[in-house]
Amino acid sequence: MGVPKRRQSHSRKNKRRSEWLKIEKPVLAECPQCHEYKLPHRACLNCGYYKGKNVM
Repeated sequence: MGVPKRRQSHSRKNKRRSEWLKIEKPVLAECPQCHEYKLPHRACLNCGYYKGKNVM
């Protein structure tokens, strides 16, 4: 099993983690029934419709 021979520096560790900290906003889609914003491919929490059918 591979074992590191040297300790990684703080800057090298932080460079690896720099992209990890960038969290994006969730993409929102408009509900065709009530026109509220919701997550795509999920039922609307406001009216309970998904793909034109009442599921909640």
